[in-house]
Amino acid sequence: MDGFDFLIVMPAFLAGLLVLATHIPLGAQVLKRGIVFIDLAIAQIAALGVIVAGAIGLDPAGWTVQVAAGAAAVLGALLLTWTERSWPDVQEAQIGVLFVLAATAGLLLVAHNPHGGEHMQDLLAGQILWVNYAQLAMPAVGAVLIVALLATLGERMGRLGFYLLFALAVTASVQLVGVYLVFASLIVPSLAVRHYATRLRLPIAYLTGVGGYGAGLVLSVLFDLPSGALIVWCLAVLAICVHAAGPRAAVRDTVA
Repeated sequence: MDGFDFLIVMPAFLAGLLVLATHIPLGAQVLKRGIVFIDLAIAQIAALGVIVAGAIGLDPAGWTVQVAAGAAAVLGALLLTWTERSWPDVQEAQIGVLFVLAATAGLLLVAHNPHGGEHMQDLLAGQILWVNYAQLAMPAVGAVLIVALLATLGERMGRLGFYLLFALAVTASVQLVGVYLVFASLIVPSLAVRHYATRLRLPIAYLTGVGGYGAGLVLSVLFDLPSGALIVWCLAVLAICVHAAGPRAAVRDTVA
């Protein structure tokens, strides 16, 4: 650690903070609604949009790819809104089916691409350590707007509003940190604090997320390990500790 330069991981750390800013309050809503795997489905659909954009020759660094990912995520959100209205009792199963269809469609599209496997790995595990400051501008604007809408509308956003807001949040996040980290950022911190007092949940969830990203990034540089995978594990370990340190009475009441 003596020779470690924290500036190396600063852009990646800021990317993580942007993801956490929107995903932790959305994660609380996801757990409350009982649709835990929606983020995996929407993230995979957004990733499919990126793959389709690449397959038709769009510039991978251009704004058109962002539009393709966003359009795919919004279409997925609209579809899930319709399925929840039509068959609410099997919504979680429908989310799982949609995830599998998006994932396998991506595999089919990159089947004849010599770099397809590498591209799929980047979309799943992410390349957060290689994020630069220029890439953070649009996600930062999006995060501010999403947090403002969540704070302003709250429960009044309705089913469609929630799904659309969720789709926009995931679209930016999946290209910064990958599908796995999108899921971990959304679910793990909120899961860790579910038995805390309501006023403490968001602050402690944010601290859990920040600690997980910080520890994962530093350890990945020190031990030359994949950043995304290590951050997921750091989030999980820290969440277990946070959960274990929580009020025992609340845990007993939850179990009962």
